[in-house]
Amino acid sequence: MTDAIRYEKGQDNIVVLTMDMPGQSANTMNAVYREAMGKIVERLEAEKDSIAGVILTSAKKTFFAGGDLNELIKVTKADAPAFYQMILNIKGQLRRLECLGKPVVAAINGAALGGGWEIALACHHRIALNNSSIQLGLPEVTLGLLPGGGGVVRMVRILGLEKALPYLAEGKKVRPDAALKAGLIHELAADSDELLAKARAFIAANPTAVQPWDVKGYKIPGGTPSSPNVAQMLAIAPSVLRDKTKGCFPAPEKIMCAAVEGAQVDFDTAQIIEARYFTELTTGQVAKNMIGTFWFQLNEINAGGSRPQGFAPYVTKKVGVLGAGMMGAGIAYVSAVAGIDVVLKDISIEAAEKGKDYSAKLLDKKVSRGQMSAEKRDGILARIKPTVSDTDFEGCDLIIEAVFEDRDLKAKVTAAAESAALADAVIASNTSTLPITGLATAVQKQDKFIGLHFFSPVDKMPLVEIIKGEHTSDETMARGFDYVMQIKKTPIVVNDSRGFFTSRVFGTFTNEGLAMLGEGVSAAMIENEARKAGMPVGPLAISDEVSMSLMNHIRQQTIKDLAAEGKQIPEHPAFAVIDMMLNEYKRPGKAAGAGFYDYPAAGAPAGGKKHLWPELKARFEKAEAQISQEDVRDRILFIQSIETVRCVEEGVLKSVADANIGSIFGIGFAAWTGGALQFINQYGVQDFVARAKYLAEQYGERFLPPALLLEKAAKGETF
Repeated sequence: MTDAIRYEKGQDNIVVLTMDMPGQSANTMNAVYREAMGKIVERLEAEKDSIAGVILTSAKKTFFAGGDLNELIKVTKADAPAFYQMILNIKGQLRRLECLGKPVVAAINGAALGGGWEIALACHHRIALNNSSIQLGLPEVTLGLLPGGGGVVRMVRILGLEKALPYLAEGKKVRPDAALKAGLIHELAADSDELLAKARAFIAANPTAVQPWDVKGYKIPGGTPSSPNVAQMLAIAPSVLRDKTKGCFPAPEKIMCAAVEGAQVDFDTAQIIEARYFTELTTGQVAKNMIGTFWFQLNEINAGGSRPQGFAPYVTKKVGVLGAGMMGAGIAYVSAVAGIDVVLKDISIEAAEKGKDYSAKLLDKKVSRGQMSAEKRDGILARIKPTVSDTDFEGCDLIIEAVFEDRDLKAKVTAAAESAALADAVIASNTSTLPITGLATAVQKQDKFIGLHFFSPVDKMPLVEIIKGEHTSDETMARGFDYVMQIKKTPIVVNDSRGFFTSRVFGTFTNEGLAMLGEGVSAAMIENEARKAGMPVGPLAISDEVSMSLMNHIRQQTIKDLAAEGKQIPEHPAFAVIDMMLNEYKRPGKAAGAGFYDYPAAGAPAGGKKHLWPELKARFEKAEAQISQEDVRDRILFIQSIETVRCVEEGVLKSVADANIGSIFGIGFAAWTGGALQFINQYGVQDFVARAKYLAEQYGERFLPPALLLEKAAKGETF
């Protein structure tokens, strides 16, 4: 077995420690690391007198990855005392390393995130390879945790409270050149030889290096929490933070507590404070939800868990986009950035050029911020060809239709594009609601037809929903999956149905908000409680964004489609509210400047913010109709989870990972829950069923738990 940390002393008496965890692609703070580091520190202390200094580096592509999430997700409340002791042990090892009395240098030859960056912080000198693919930082907060290996304590002592907080509470990651400017590392090196040479030079010049906080008279940069300027920032910081987290995410709040409390005491006491908060978060439910979904399930998706097997990876070379509106322009942008040639077609060349201009604006912003060179921008723009002619689709191996949600229009443009593209081109529709099997009848090769549902704005939204129609072949699905990965988005795979998965569940969210308004519940309460539940925006605000005229159009299209099958659309209390807003009050939404909110006119003085339409009170609210805050929050979360279960039951969704990631990335479902199915798991399946039955009695049959949920509850199973 190889050593997890190799110990090599050269003729210059410098010890090079090479971290190389056996059987892993990355170094993590697992049991093997803890044991190895314990022995190394003991040996260094024993041989101290014959050592000139220590260099810490890695044999892996990355420097060190961080905590072992397989371990962390299993820690229960009952394990808290043992876990706390283990954390103090890890911190103790790093503390002994920095108090060795000899210079210790981190030779950072790859990404150092989380625990890896904490190891680097415990070194007296940090040198990193000057490579823009290397990231440094503490992203623990994105998994519901805090840096528990001394990261909070040392970052505050290096940068001061105000400058350290973005790295700690927001998980801000930086490249080596930016880390040098910020004072996080001391030097850059061009290659690994220079990296080690500079490390040796530092050791030679600083034979008795100590950390700044171990020097008598040391003061925290910018001042302690009691200094006037810091106290002033801290007076407002908690409310600013609360506004961001809405009280749903404990990690940023605990990070602030650990940072501020730790800044008022000595180093060793600060370490204990950090360890206690870390133990509290690790044993808590929110971290379990977030690690499970944002780490394990997201990795499962990105590793191709939902991709049909047995097909060689396919690289898309030329994509034709039909429609240069918001969606088409966004699809053209992400494709061109990924190196794919794009033909962007609209009914007039002006409209097509305007679509290309969308990319130019986004790229210009990057150039002005120094994130991209002008040459690179011009290269990307050169890949987008605006046109009005179908013949330009010659050579396209993928066509994506992104026109208005109208079946006849979609059929017309798709058929014309298919005849001009390559014989084996994949034809996709970006529809958000219309069943793919029906749309596929417009093309010759229905096995090549697929749904690729993007979310707006395409450049920012990380998800693409891939929809398999009745005749879509597995090979077509695999090619769709590969294209989505090629443009660096997260693919979820669903089977065909009306509204697929995301639009169906999203519809229950907006409709529930409108139903409550229709019952007479206060509009402000609906919006506030939705945000307190963890939704990014309230259902009324989002209905304004989507526009009630579009919601109505989709409903009419559904009524027409279902009538053809001899079926009826189930009535919903939200429909009456939409009809009133459209027909009686003539307030269709944000684009018209008036919906549930009033929007400041374009020429209004700066700082004009949207606000709820004052008339909502008189027209809708009833004093006797107010319900508890908990009922408002639960109606919003439960209805979405119940609809997600129905999607699983009907075979629309094929995996739990697709359900959880899709609900958060696509709909903005409360991220603290870990997703729409994990919300049920963490609530307790039996408890969820009981609560759903109560909501059904009070507010309507739509809350009745589906058969699959009752079955899971009876067997004591989770999703």
